[in-house]
Amino acid sequence: MITGVGVYLPEYILDNHELSKMVDTSDEWIMTRVGIKERRILKEKGEGASFMGEKAVKQLLKKTNTLPEEVDLLICATVTPDMPFPPTANIIADKVGIRNGFQFDINAACSGFIYTLITASKFVESGQYKKVIVVGSEKMSAITDYTDRTTCPLFGDAGTAVMLEPTTEDLGMMDFIARSDGMGRHHLYMKGGGSCYPATHETVDQKMHYIYQEGQVVFKHAVSNMADVSVEIMKRNNLSAEQLAWLVPHQANLRIIDATAKRMGLDPSKVMINIERYGNTTSATIPLCLWEWEKKLKKGDDIILSAFGAGFTWGTIYLKWAYDGDKVE
Repeated sequence: MITGVGVYLPEYILDNHELSKMVDTSDEWIMTRVGIKERRILKEKGEGASFMGEKAVKQLLKKTNTLPEEVDLLICATVTPDMPFPPTANIIADKVGIRNGFQFDINAACSGFIYTLITASKFVESGQYKKVIVVGSEKMSAITDYTDRTTCPLFGDAGTAVMLEPTTEDLGMMDFIARSDGMGRHHLYMKGGGSCYPATHETVDQKMHYIYQEGQVVFKHAVSNMADVSVEIMKRNNLSAEQLAWLVPHQANLRIIDATAKRMGLDPSKVMINIERYGNTTSATIPLCLWEWEKKLKKGDDIILSAFGAGFTWGTIYLKWAYDGDKVE
């Protein structure tokens, strides 16, 4: 079960007004198509995903009264690692003093938090691990082309972390669905920087180290797949729209979120949405919502998390919330 949430948000805010001075776009154009008004950008020179992950983990350890040496495992979901190796999870663990556990990264793009939470839960369910931290930390600004009006309004930076611990109560992760289809690799990717196309003057000149997205194809698959698994998990767990307390959707596009909620039959008041203020922070969007809504969450709340990302990857988790958020200091 999740026993705490930590978040770090960079101070710098890039709003649509400033963005419209950088590229041919406008507040109206961005809000109409994706619903984003501003996003946070990490400006600290020489700092990446581990910087934000470190801040989020330190906040989490304090909130849950956990010592670094008590942590058995730390997994970091990210598509913007500090460097190709070592894993960003290793760097975060070193910065916060986690020495007794092991660490690794998971790359599942915008489904990263879903995939990583599922993976982490299995370590806890094994009985061998008592305290596991899942980090979702992304410096999307590092791979965003601010001359591309179709992608640069979409992404922001953030670091998040949640604690997983065992329970004997009927709480925590109750069910999950995780799926992928590799055909999506042709429609949303970053071509440069890997072993196929290592960094050269040519790859830099051709802007191969930035996000490439075929928006209409991605939108079509995101709407259908994210909604399908969300409805499927409700049906197989006999969850009604009335019974469900919250939908926590990946914050990529307001129209995708609205379509998913509509398919699930949910009242808009039960859908966590903060895309307007943070944009798409990839693996950090869902825990960022949980952190913002924490005070409203009640022990036993039925919650569905749902995401879709590059790959294509997508998935959903049904969980029962483990604590009263309004009692957290």
